[in-house]
Amino acid sequence: MLNHRPTIRDHSAEANLFARRAFIGFVFVVTLIGMLLHNVYKLQVTEHETYQTRSNDNRIKVIPVAPNRGLIYDRNGIILAENRPVYNLEVIPEDVDDLEIALTQVRKLIDISDQQVEEFRKDIRHNRRFKSQILKGRLNEQEVATFSVNQHKFPGFSIEARLARYYPYGDTLTHALGYVAKLNKKELAELESEGNASNYRATRDIGKLGIEKFYESRLHGVVGSQRVEVNNRGRIIRTLGVEPPQPGDDLILTMDIGLQQIAQKELEGVRGAIVVLDPKDGGVLAMYSNPSYDPNLFVHGISSKKYRELLNPDRPLINRVTQGRYAPASTVKPHLAVLALEEGLVTEQTKLWDPGFFQIPNVDHRWRDWKRWGHGHVDVYKAIEESCDTYFYHTAYQLGITKISNFMSQFGFGDLSGIDIHEETSAIMPTTDWKRQRFRENWWPGDTISVGIGQGYWTATPIQIANAVSILVNKGAHRPPHLAQVARHDNEVTQMYIDEKPPVVLENPDHWRIALEAMHNTVYKTTGTAHKAFKGATYDPAGKTGTAQIVSIAQGEEYDAEKLQERHRDNAIYTGFAPYNDPRIVVAIVVENQGGGSAIAAPIARRLMDYYFATYPSDTEGQ
Repeated sequence: MLNHRPTIRDHSAEANLFARRAFIGFVFVVTLIGMLLHNVYKLQVTEHETYQTRSNDNRIKVIPVAPNRGLIYDRNGIILAENRPVYNLEVIPEDVDDLEIALTQVRKLIDISDQQVEEFRKDIRHNRRFKSQILKGRLNEQEVATFSVNQHKFPGFSIEARLARYYPYGDTLTHALGYVAKLNKKELAELESEGNASNYRATRDIGKLGIEKFYESRLHGVVGSQRVEVNNRGRIIRTLGVEPPQPGDDLILTMDIGLQQIAQKELEGVRGAIVVLDPKDGGVLAMYSNPSYDPNLFVHGISSKKYRELLNPDRPLINRVTQGRYAPASTVKPHLAVLALEEGLVTEQTKLWDPGFFQIPNVDHRWRDWKRWGHGHVDVYKAIEESCDTYFYHTAYQLGITKISNFMSQFGFGDLSGIDIHEETSAIMPTTDWKRQRFRENWWPGDTISVGIGQGYWTATPIQIANAVSILVNKGAHRPPHLAQVARHDNEVTQMYIDEKPPVVLENPDHWRIALEAMHNTVYKTTGTAHKAFKGATYDPAGKTGTAQIVSIAQGEEYDAEKLQERHRDNAIYTGFAPYNDPRIVVAIVVENQGGGSAIAAPIARRLMDYYFATYPSDTEGQ
């Protein structure tokens, strides 16, 4: 075996290798230290403000603060919609470890219904989990005290005091004021598309109907904010600054709550609608639709049971003043008389013979007058005073539907009145084209005969009827009805205006006088259909009664209410104004299925006017 010669170590080479490695290590360490120093400089000097801001974002929280919703008053300063404090049990879902267990435990302390829990679950599914959601609203004092003692056991749960809308007059003003209720996904999407979502960051409710919805942008206000410092658990340590919210505008309406309560009392137990206007500016003094409902039920979320109760055949959710479609009946005869005078078909002296019916030449069918034996010789005054159907059958037949429709459209029939709520229908002012599109049938002369007494295909809402009378008493000036009178913010007052619509212009303005004088005679003369209702009035009224058939009566039969189902009986209608020489109030009343306008509706108008003139004996009061 050969022996290997031992290797002699090269100390010089090893020293050089060590030196190279040490140098590389030193350069690497210096580079790392340089990078560290560079980053320290960057953090502390170059990007100090950026990281300081990000740090503050973790330490400082901006909480949106909801503005107080504007209040609503009547014309005399009586509050109609206010804000009241309520205590809610609220939850921030992301702060709760096990939400289901926590819900089970908290329900042992406070009575929370299954529906409330289900609504809460739906809310957290549709909203971000870091946003507070209401589990139960309107806690009583006992519930607040019970939870407060045990709150430490429920992180993420808290009792919050908030202002909630309250309507002190309940169902008296529902269809005028509307109500506020919880924002839904559709409304949030609309706010985002309009660029207003940021103003609702702290808002839970929004106007749903009536004045509350129409003037939402004014009533809501502008959101504020609160800058607070929080610890690592999200608890507020101190407040750093506050940008107060701007409250919404207060609204003062043209309505009189006393008159509104009279209207409600008069319709107690029956279906119908009452609207009272100031013809000088179109202000709505009262508008009541019966049956009604309590809007406070919707503010905090109505139960399914309560909502189903409102879905009954009497349809309390419908605003009959602006959405109820009724045949205007004889209340439009003064307007038709003006048209006939303008067209030269009749004069102030023209008399027609009324045998109790009207027949189209070569047609066997007879359109009957309400007075079976007729009114004898009838001029335009007597035709309106005694509500002679035959006179207006003859007039309508000669005019034709096109002239009638075109003229009546100028009074707002078949169109929205322009009132400042969204819940309104245009009803129907029929034309030949309308019937062709609706029924695919031609218009027949017999259709025009029925329109001549405000029946047939013609329908109108009570607000349209009142507006048409207002135009008549204003001799053509068209001042649309409106509810809001003044918006008030701090010491700043803004008058709410609705522009006038084009006036109705007559070739002979004296024809206004003839129609208005006939309406005055309707009340003043003993033969007038409204004379009995207004006998002894201390003011000077004028008006027109109407009775609208719901079902047709066969040619040889007489109307007998007792033989008809209640909903097939006639509607009672009345329109009127006072005083005759300087109208300050216009009234339109529809009472469903209760009989004649002279017996039912006119006495209601009398009591409304009695209240008004006792309360406002001169123009200067109540303004």
